[in-house]
Amino acid sequence: MAEQRPILTVTLNPAVDLAAHTARVEPGPKLRLSAPSLDPGGGGINVARAARLLGGEARAFVALAGAMGAQLAWLLEQHGLPMVAFEGPGETRHSLTVMEDTSRLEYRFVLPGADWSGAQAVDALDAIDATLRPREIVVLSGSQPPGVPDDFPGRLAARLADREAFLVVDTSGAALDRLVDVPERENAPAVLRMDGEEAEAVAGCPLAAPADTADFAAALVRRGVAQRVVLARGAEGSVLADGRQRLHCRPPEVPVTSKVGAGDSFTGAFVLALARGADSAEALRLGTAAAAAAVMTAGTELCDPDVVARLAPDCAVEAL
Repeated sequence: MAEQRPILTVTLNPAVDLAAHTARVEPGPKLRLSAPSLDPGGGGINVARAARLLGGEARAFVALAGAMGAQLAWLLEQHGLPMVAFEGPGETRHSLTVMEDTSRLEYRFVLPGADWSGAQAVDALDAIDATLRPREIVVLSGSQPPGVPDDFPGRLAARLADREAFLVVDTSGAALDRLVDVPERENAPAVLRMDGEEAEAVAGCPLAAPADTADFAAALVRRGVAQRVVLARGAEGSVLADGRQRLHCRPPEVPVTSKVGAGDSFTGAFVLALARGADSAEALRLGTAAAAAAVMTAGTELCDPDVVARLAPDCAVEAL
């Protein structure tokens, strides 16, 4: 196996993820939950966890605060995930996922996180810069906390430009809108990933077929938003466009238990494949297999590496 480039994930808005189930979700009565499972959560943390589940190495840069931050640090230690801690403001948040037994519907409750100042965001950039290793792949994943400037992804990309490192971005909200509306052509991220709902919101129209998604992804690349754009299409897999090709990878049909963690599992496998020297098509295939494996697991569990290995040969990549 080829030597792996180092991977650093960045999570500014982590959470202690609780997952439980109850007989029925309805207003009024107390809803008695099962004993919860607890996991360290937040986009970048999950990406690093997925990469390590698949046999790779990754570090997690995590903003921690208060008593919940201490619990999150303990959970990361229990998962054996190397962490670079950064002192964030306020208190680290919770998130809660509840499965209703009668319908098998899943309810997700996500808190916003504490407010940051602009100075704290600059301090975070400095801390990331200080811990960066040569040729490191940096993955900025998850929502940004309130108060972090919308151009934080662009600022981070500029910091990495002269370090032989490259940036993968998977974010949402105003930070994603800024990245798309004001492209950083000279310091564009190496990869931008969006889920299907985000892609349609940014496009301003439905993306009915894989070809429509590929057209939109290719347009973002031409505008200098990112060197490669990956857009998810749910059960239809994902589409990738770069300056020379448009690819679609469709997974085999699998039973769906929970969709939580599918996107982060995709990104973890995709980035790990790139770190090991794979081309875009192979990275797309492995990411698609990891996302399909993740939806087969319960609650906040991520992809099972044995299932990823089994599904990967059946994830077909085609040019569009």
